[in-house]
Amino acid sequence: MKICMIGSGYVGLVTGACLAEFGMEIICVDSDKAKIATLEKGESPFYEPGLEDLIEKNMKDGGLSFSTDTKKGVRASTVIFIAVGTPANSDGSPDLSHVEAVVREVASYMNEYKIIVLKSTVPVGTGKWIKGVIEEEVKGACTFDLVSNPEFLREGAAVEDFFRPDRVVIGAENEKAIEAMKEIYNALYLIETPIVITTIETAEMIKYASNAFLATKVSFINEIANLCELVGADVHDVARGMGLDGRIGRKFLHPGPGFGGSCFPKDTKALVHIGREHNCEMEIVQSTIRVNERQRERMIEKIEQMVGDVRGKTIGILGLAFKPNTDDMREASSIPIIQGLQAKGARIKAYDPEAMEAAKKVFKDVVYCKGPYEVAEGSHALVLVTEWNQFRLLNLERIKGLLLEPVFVDLRNVYEPLHMREMGFRYCGVGR
Repeated sequence: MKICMIGSGYVGLVTGACLAEFGMEIICVDSDKAKIATLEKGESPFYEPGLEDLIEKNMKDGGLSFSTDTKKGVRASTVIFIAVGTPANSDGSPDLSHVEAVVREVASYMNEYKIIVLKSTVPVGTGKWIKGVIEEEVKGACTFDLVSNPEFLREGAAVEDFFRPDRVVIGAENEKAIEAMKEIYNALYLIETPIVITTIETAEMIKYASNAFLATKVSFINEIANLCELVGADVHDVARGMGLDGRIGRKFLHPGPGFGGSCFPKDTKALVHIGREHNCEMEIVQSTIRVNERQRERMIEKIEQMVGDVRGKTIGILGLAFKPNTDDMREASSIPIIQGLQAKGARIKAYDPEAMEAAKKVFKDVVYCKGPYEVAEGSHALVLVTEWNQFRLLNLERIKGLLLEPVFVDLRNVYEPLHMREMGFRYCGVGR
């Protein structure tokens, strides 16, 4: 099957490369000429484990190609995936201008039956609206079907998530489109991946509801962690005791500086906005957002409690990306923490294995280091913000010797409090 993937960002590129691995013939289209030039060299424009190998392999095999020519991609393909960004507007609503522009362009090039698949995260009702936009453009010149096929890829584990997903969601009205989507995902069906066939509106809602629920788990355990600090409980044991209950589950019960990235912040705000449009206040989701915003402020307060007045002091930051195994700085916890410390007069040294180039576009007056020990040298405190594996087994004696003061603020609870204190650190985690 020939497929055109419009949008070669995170979702589009991962999906395209993985579908090529399934034997599909994929052409990934993007208006960014520099990005396409990079991809044509077999290089990924962002860091995602395993992705570059997939790109190189499937380009060599002839199943994956890249272009800036939308017309070429649409005319050559039966199925057109739309995977462009839907960033948040100032009121929290998703900006659908990129989706609309692409849909109109695709429709203008359609000359025969096509299946249009919305991979972008869009509010409930977008599919119905997009169908009308296409009908307006094609004016009956050809037929088409519309499908909602939301993505559930975790940055840092996207390739694995694609090949071994918890489920595939297909929202469609026509049996012909459903059968085509089943064919595309046949390799996953063979390993007994659950495939949810539903309406377009329900598929759109599944995406938002899933992300909002996971974000709520993060904010919930962060609130519990804050209370644990006040009553003398250990949130790690609390989370483990909760997670062993099959009705709750262990995942996303990890206290820290709050959620970030390209999905949770944007999608929770969008769900609140959708609710207000329909006079349905999403009170739990609103609380989730407030707790997350407050958690970043609490992390700055925690650092100040350990260091005292930070004015004129150097604070070392380990980890800048919003999570390990990615270079994505979107809504990263490091941003409000570093900017908040700088506003109070602190100097910042930092290191991240992959995100420093992206971070340079975000921060001013940050000293970027070659590794964690360079960060520690001459700093008044070391703050672990992103739990990269290489930060899990630091030479702690060396770290202590390099710091001006033995202060270690562990915002990801990587180290054991008792052990750190026995080594002579002034240590604090989150909820312990």
